[in-house]
Amino acid sequence: MITVRPSQARGHANFGWLDSKHTFSFGSYYDPNYLGFGNLRVINEDRVKAGQGFGPHGHRDMEIITYVLDGALEHRDSMGHGSVICPGDVQRISAGSGIAHSEFNASKTDSVHFLQIWILPNTKGLEPNYEEKHFTLAQKQGQLRLVASGDGRNDSIKIHQDVDLYAAVLKEGDRLNYAVNSNRSLWLQVARRSVTINGKTVNSGDGIAITQEPKNALIATSNDTEILLFDLA
Repeated sequence: MITVRPSQARGHANFGWLDSKHTFSFGSYYDPNYLGFGNLRVINEDRVKAGQGFGPHGHRDMEIITYVLDGALEHRDSMGHGSVICPGDVQRISAGSGIAHSEFNASKTDSVHFLQIWILPNTKGLEPNYEEKHFTLAQKQGQLRLVASGDGRNDSIKIHQDVDLYAAVLKEGDRLNYAVNSNRSLWLQVARRSVTINGKTVNSGDGIAITQEPKNALIATSNDTEILLFDLA
C-alpha cells in the first residue's frame, strides 16, 4: 500500500527568519493522523535567512539527522563540537541523556535550506554523541547510497535504531528497484523535483508511506531529482 503525504498538506510555520514545513506533528502543529511513521518522528523542511538561526536549545533521547540541500549551516553544541555543514554532509546528533546546541545560517548573504529528521532511539539515556560524514554527488548519482544505519555499515553514519537511510540524486529516466521485507516499511521523502513510485507520481516536499509492497520501482521524472528513502523496522 502506498499513501502519499502531499507537500501542501504539511504543517507550516513562518517566523520571518525561518520558514518551516512539518511532515509530522511538530511544535504548535498537530495532526493525529501524522504523529510519525514507525520510529521516524520528524521531517522538517527548513529555510533560514542569511545570518539567522536557532539559539542554544536542548534535546534528549532523540537521534537528530540534518541533511543540507543548499547553503551552509553552522552547528555548535554542549559536547564541544563546532562545524559548518554543506550539501553532501550528513550530521547525526544522539541527544541521549541531554545536549544543548545551536544552528545558524553560516552565510550573511544567502539562505540555507535543509531537512531535519528526528528518529526515536532504541535506548533512552544514552551518552550524547556526534558524527558527521560527507557523501559526494558521485556516490549518490543514479543510485541509493546508504548514509545512515543502525550498524554503520558501508561507511554510513551509525544511528541508535534499526533504520537504514538512503540518499539518491537522479536524472530523468533513472530507475531504482528496492525490495523490502514484509516485516518492514518504507518512507520516501522527495527533497527535489519528482519521481514515480510503483506508478504513482510524487513531487518535491511530498512524503510517501509504503507498506506491504515487497517490490518497489522508482523512476525519476525530471533531472536533479533528490530523494531520501527510510527502511524502517
